Amino acid sequence: MIYHGDTFLGSGTKSAAIHVPEKYILIKQGGNMTEHYRRNFLKTSAMGTAVIAGAPLSALAQNAASTKRRNPVAWEAKQFVPPWYQLGYIIPHRYTDMDAYQFYKVAPEGMMLVTTGLDLSEYTLDSVESQLPPLYSALDLLAKKRVDRIALSGVPIAAAMGRPRMLALLAEASQRTGIECDTDLEAHIATMKALGVRKLAIGSRWSDAVNTALTNYLAEAGIDVVVCRAQGRSLSENKAANAFSDHELALSLGREALRAAPHAQALLLPGGLWYAIYAVPILEAEFGKPVLLNVLSTTSNAMHSKSFQEKKQGTGKADPYWGKVLAS
Repeated sequence: MIYHGDTFLGSGTKSAAIHVPEKYILIKQGGNMTEHYRRNFLKTSAMGTAVIAGAPLSALAQNAASTKRRNPVAWEAKQFVPPWYQLGYIIPHRYTDMDAYQFYKVAPEGMMLVTTGLDLSEYTLDSVESQLPPLYSALDLLAKKRVDRIALSGVPIAAAMGRPRMLALLAEASQRTGIECDTDLEAHIATMKALGVRKLAIGSRWSDAVNTALTNYLAEAGIDVVVCRAQGRSLSENKAANAFSDHELALSLGREALRAAPHAQALLLPGGLWYAIYAVPILEAEFGKPVLLNVLSTTSNAMHSKSFQEKKQGTGKADPYWGKVLAS
C-alpha cells in the first residue's frame, strides 16, 4: 500500500486517491491493522479489500520514518505463525515447567508442545507401575487432541521398566492411538545412533540404582557408558532445585565426566526437570562433543519423523545455537 502523507494512493494500480485518517496508516510491508481499525477502514474505503496489498518497501520505509516521528508508539506487526505441528508429551508429574520452558527455546517456530501428566512419586519400579493406568488415559487424551506424535517423558520410567518392556509399551501405545509414540530414552538412543556415538559419558542427578538401570538399558541398545558422574537426588529434591544451581551442576558434572573419559563420544545429561540448556553450548565449545538433553533428543527425533517432514512450514529448523543435536 502506498501513501503520501496521510493520503492513500492505492496498491500500485490506477486508482483515485482516498483520504485516510493517520491512525489507519500501515508503517511496514506485511504490517496489519488492529481489527477495530481494519473494519472502520473497510467501511470508509470505496475500494474495500481490493486495496489491501503490499507496497514497495522503499515507499513504506519512507512513510514509516515519517509516521514514527509523529507517532512514537507506532507498532510493527510480526508474521502470523499458527501451530503446524503438535508434539504430545506425557510428563511424569502433574505440572509442566522446565520441559515447556526449554522446549520453546529450542523448537522451530510453529512446533507446539501439548502436555499432560502422571503423578510419579519416586524413581522406582513400584511407582512406575502405579502410573500405568493413568498413562493409558493420557494417551487417549492426546489422541483426542489429534497431536502429530506422542512422547513419554521420564528416562527413569523407561530405565525402571527395561528396554524390552518399554518398546512393547510404545508399540501398544502406537496401536491404541494410531499415532507414532516415542520416549525420551529411545530418542536419546536414536540421536546417538545418528551421530555415530557408541561410547557415552553421563552426568546425572539420580541415585546409583537409577544410573545402573539406565546403563543397562543403553547397553541393550549397543551403547557403552564409559563413565557416570552423579549427584544423587530424590524426585522431590529435583523438583525443588534452583535453576542457576542446576546450570552450575550441569557444567560441573559434565566437565568431570568428559575429563575422566576423553574417549567418550558424547555427553548425556538426562532429566526433564534439569535446567541444563545453557550448559550445552558451553560444554560443546569446551570439549567438541555433542551434549544430549531430553528436550534436545526428543525434539530432534520428532523433527526427523515422517509426520514432521510432511507438515513442516518454512525452514522447519531449530536454532543451531543450542547444540549439535538439533544442528544435525
